[in-house]
Amino acid sequence: MKKNIFKALFAALLLLCGFFFAITHFGELTRFLLLLGNLDPFWIAAALVFQLATYFSLALVWQRALFFNKVIYPLRKLVPLAIAKLFADQALPSGGISGIAFIVSAFTQQNVSGQVATGVMLLSILSYYGAYVLAAASAILVLWIYHDIHQWIITVSSLFFLIAIAIPAGILFLKQWRAIPGWLVRMPHISGILEVYANAPGRILRNPRLLFEATLFQIAIFMLDTATLWAMLHALGEDASLLLAFPCFIIASIVAMLSLIPLGIGAFEVTCAGLLVMLGIRVESAFAATLLLRGFTLWLPMIPGLWLTRRMFL
Repeated sequence: MKKNIFKALFAALLLLCGFFFAITHFGELTRFLLLLGNLDPFWIAAALVFQLATYFSLALVWQRALFFNKVIYPLRKLVPLAIAKLFADQALPSGGISGIAFIVSAFTQQNVSGQVATGVMLLSILSYYGAYVLAAASAILVLWIYHDIHQWIITVSSLFFLIAIAIPAGILFLKQWRAIPGWLVRMPHISGILEVYANAPGRILRNPRLLFEATLFQIAIFMLDTATLWAMLHALGEDASLLLAFPCFIIASIVAMLSLIPLGIGAFEVTCAGLLVMLGIRVESAFAATLLLRGFTLWLPMIPGLWLTRRMFL
């Protein structure tokens, strides 16, 4: 009974935060819809397909991990969960923790053990950072070979690499939490986090093929988001290549992550548009394409995310 109450409270909090997010960013939504109305329907459809494919890719990461644990979970049920996770991460910014809590709770409602659900999320996190590092290294290489690279990009990327390697290493270290000093384990919040990761099945991480497949699916998400930016540039009349859109999206994502601003709002837009201009895109097209990209990645999932959250937990 208590678990049901906590789930309902968590869902209610997500819904409340989602409504607050929508109200406080209503101006951005309005600009997105106005820009959308002036675009070629072909490119809008292409962007929608690319974004839908990102949810399929994330769902495939979870499905493969569940199948490894002998749990059969239809993809048609996992894709809505991927959309709902994005909504949870947006509504309640917490470095992805709110989204993870949402998915673990959703899995347990479908009779998936908490241990298996946590293991799936652990694989998802580790494969995400592995894919992120590979994408960042590739973006820097593309800038170096085809465009131009500045000192600030190298500095920001170096800091990112340190963090992106430290986070998975820290998570793996948490699985050995008994080696951590007792005073740290006794801290209320720390002990809870340690317990979650300590109970995650370690064998899921000792399967190179599974980790490789999950990382490929995560890389596909970065490429599909890049394709969305590329589609928006073409919709605005810019004959841009994927090799131009890719480093702009990845470097902007890195800056947004390092900014510590929830969802990187502002930091991502300025960096992405600035890089596009630096690489030869018109100023007005650069800012419009960036705003449209954020609309597709942040705003479009909000309505189905609200509905799915309410449907699953209330």
